[in-house]
Amino acid sequence: MAKRKPTSTNTQNREKLNNICGVTYAINILGGRWKLLILYKLDNKTLRFAEIKKKIPDISDRMLTLHLKELERDGLISREVYAEVPPRVEYKLTESSQALMPIWKQLEYWGLAHRDIQEQVTAL
Repeated sequence: MAKRKPTSTNTQNREKLNNICGVTYAINILGGRWKLLILYKLDNKTLRFAEIKKKIPDISDRMLTLHLKELERDGLISREVYAEVPPRVEYKLTESSQALMPIWKQLEYWGLAHRDIQEQVTAL
């Protein structure tokens, strides 16, 4: 993945946000439509690219590749390449991202409950 210029506004804003507090840092590395879902699908599993794609069928190959690279760069997943023909690549959670498991399970419970509340409100 191409590195951003250190002088770009985007890079400077990212660095400022990362230094505000832990929440902004976490949101910055976990943000994106698919990242939490990718991590959630890797929960206690080692999966290959095609297996992840099968579990998240609406994600494009390009977006999955991009997010996997970012998650690896940020130390949330590990990527292991096996010297086989064809090459086999497997992804799994790192110890750091495994610590997120109880948090995203709570987030799932909250999301389901909130969605139910919102559906009830809009049904009125």
